[in-house]
Amino acid sequence: MNYSPEYKDSILRRILPPNNESITKIAREEGLSEQTIRNWQNKARKEGYAAPGKDAVPDDWSTQDKFLIVVETASLNETELAEYARKKGLYVEQIKAWKDACMNANGGIAKEAARLNRELKESQRERKKLEKEIQRKDKALAEAAALLVLSKKANAIWGDPEDEK
Repeated sequence: MNYSPEYKDSILRRILPPNNESITKIAREEGLSEQTIRNWQNKARKEGYAAPGKDAVPDDWSTQDKFLIVVETASLNETELAEYARKKGLYVEQIKAWKDACMNANGGIAKEAARLNRELKESQRERKKLEKEIQRKDKALAEAAALLVLSKKANAIWGDPEDEK
């Protein structure tokens, strides 16, 4: 069955803050299946709207939903942010805390990446050093083998000097 976009939006507005009505209740009242409403909610989330799951408490929202709120509010001034927070049933402090968490989320990863890059370069230097040492030893081994072969050939041609003593 096809529903109008306006109808879908009205249902989504009911399940989103500040209303936070339960999907079960809305499904019963509207004669819809719960899965249909959840599908609309998931589609809205994929389209970039903050559509929290079944947890009505904002602190229990997914990190994706919190990030979407931060993105939506990034360009707002203090007054607009306060109005937005009121409409969504949030506190300005919550949004600021989520923003700080987003800003710091990659800090640890960046430090870890830098450390891993240093370790990688160090291990590459060590590998090159070991390869040079292996090449040097291969050359020395080849030289020793050549000298041994020459020694055997010389002994075959001129005889073993130790046998003459």
